[in-house]
Amino acid sequence: MAKYTKSVLFKKSVLKEIHLPKIFLIFFLGSILFSPNFLLPEEIKKGQVTNLPIPRYVSLKVKEANARRGPSLSHKIDWIYKRKNMPLEIYGEYENWRRVRDFEGLGGWIHYTLLSGIRYVLVKDELLEMRLLPSIDAQVIARVPQHNIATLDKCNLDWCRIVDDGYKGWVFKSGIWGVYKHEITD
Repeated sequence: MAKYTKSVLFKKSVLKEIHLPKIFLIFFLGSILFSPNFLLPEEIKKGQVTNLPIPRYVSLKVKEANARRGPSLSHKIDWIYKRKNMPLEIYGEYENWRRVRDFEGLGGWIHYTLLSGIRYVLVKDELLEMRLLPSIDAQVIARVPQHNIATLDKCNLDWCRIVDDGYKGWVFKSGIWGVYKHEITD
């Protein structure tokens, strides 16, 4: 009888060894399929009004624009932007109003007619080196002062070609504000 008990135990342990990996695999795959959304890559959010990506960069179309606390003319003015072509980031929409922030993270609600889809960037670095080609070894053709606003031409993964004060060249993407880290444009 002792032999019979050992063979039954042996069969049970073999079954456990075979089924345990399968159970773990099923559990792992199930956890991926039913995991919360925050564990999966984020979908691109779209604005409820424009159906354009949120957030996105735009620029100021006019020389002066009021940034308000809320999306209407009755709300108080928090900021007055006074630089045409200033890059701003839209991170909210409500009817004809866009919630924007500047390179310092400050902002408010601006009427959509005061904004443009033409892309500009703001120089973050004190003297940003503009190069002839997108390479650290390329010739420096200009040094762009901090807070200059330049036209964005195109970007690859690490570099952007900008136009500023008659010069057209490549700068490190990390030295400008108004373009996303992984954004590639043509």
